[in-house]
Order: sequence, then C-alpha cells, then structure tokens
Amino acid sequence: MATVVAFHAHPDDEVLLTGGTLARLAAEGHRVVIVVATDGIMGPATRPGTRDRLAELRASAAHLGAARVAHLGYADSGHGPVLYPDPPDRPRFVRADPGEAAAKLAALIKDEGADLLLSYDPQGGYGHRDHVRVHEVGARAAALCGVRVWEATLPRELALPFLVLARLVRVMGRHDGAPAIRATFTSRSAITHRVNVRRYAARKRAALAAHESFVRPAPGRPRRLPRAMVALPVPVFGLLFGREWFAEPGRAPRNFR
Repeated sequence: MATVVAFHAHPDDEVLLTGGTLARLAAEGHRVVIVVATDGIMGPATRPGTRDRLAELRASAAHLGAARVAHLGYADSGHGPVLYPDPPDRPRFVRADPGEAAAKLAALIKDEGADLLLSYDPQGGYGHRDHVRVHEVGARAAALCGVRVWEATLPRELALPFLVLARLVRVMGRHDGAPAIRATFTSRSAITHRVNVRRYAARKRAALAAHESFVRPAPGRPRRLPRAMVALPVPVFGLLFGREWFAEPGRAPRNFR
C-alpha cells in the first residue's frame, strides 16, 4: 500500500480538487495525509469570533478517511489586487520564503515515506496567488525528495465556460479577467490521469459540508453555489463531481483511467 501526501492551499481545497481521489485511495487501503499551506484565515487566527477552519478541515478529512492533517503554518494571502499586511502571528503564504516552505513540506514527505505528492498545476488552477505558490513549493519539495507528483487540475476546455459564467454572476468575486481565465487550469491534451470517483460522491459531499465557512452565508457573500452543491442528491452530486483530473510532469498524456 502507498502513502499519498495531498498538498493544498486552504481548507476546503482538498475536497474541491481531490476529495474523491483521497476518499478512493483511503478506501483502497492507502495512507492519506492532507497538508494545507494556510489556515484559510485572513486576520489573526486567535481573533474572537474567527471560525476554526483547521477544525473544519479535520472534520472533512475524517469523512475522506485521511490518516493525518498538517498545517505548514502560514496565513491566507487572499485574492484580488491588494495583498494585505501579514497578521501579527504568522506570515501570509505568498510572502513566505519558498525554500523554507518547501523544506517543511519535504521533511513531512520524508517522515511519511510518501510515494506520491498531489499538488497543483503551474497556473494554480484559476490563478489564486496561494495556489500558484502551492505549485512552486510542491515542485521544489518533490525535487528535494524525489517523490512522484500528480498536479490536480481541470480540463481547461471544461472549466472555461463555468469560469466565465461564475465571473459574470460574481460567484468567485474579483478574480482575473477573460484573458487570464483562458490561461487557467490545463489543456485536456496535457492531462495524464482522470480518476473516476462517483462511488465516493457521498463522502466527498459530506467532506464539503464539513467546511461550514465555505457553505454558510457570510456578510456580503450569500454562498448560494456552495449551499446548492451540498444540497444536491448524492447521485446528482456524483454525476457532476464524479471525475477528478491530474497532470503528471514529465509523463506523456495517456488514456484516461
């Protein structure tokens, strides 16, 4: 059996990009370790009233069957044109020394004796600065360890219509414009693995629902799409979110599995 380390930017990313794959790996007897670069919080982690997103991550990981959850110790960098100052208790991930972050991740990979690292594509999916940094740090850590890497992504041709629509209805907030959107994710021709996770749709949906910060309404953010996602019947959820995609650097595209 293998050990797989899934490296993500924020709590909830582990579900959105790889939740079904992690649930499938765990169900098949592999050891799954989830590592997040940030705690997903913009301000001081100890500020009164702040939701504990790492606790939500642990609840999500339990649904997915993960054996361990770890946080590299950084704060969410946020998105949009303004990069806010660091909170007083930890640096924002995008301001962290990439070599230092990679060394932390590499130490965890070596400690686990991991066989595979799940990371992100060079675009960081849709271009969030923390996601791009996950790719950079993950690639450096993999080089230090010599571990195999699968980069979580989506087929650009599949994602593009949704991203354009999401921008129009302001679901995703103020992200990059149309030219940048056309450069997101990965071309279908470069994807090396497509994983069928429909059998694990219930676990993936439950893991997503565990992230209350993602699902519940917040001031100025009605959260209609996340609430709709977790309200879907399991068969419909599996139909819509029952495939996950990866690109393995250095490997030629091959038949989907």
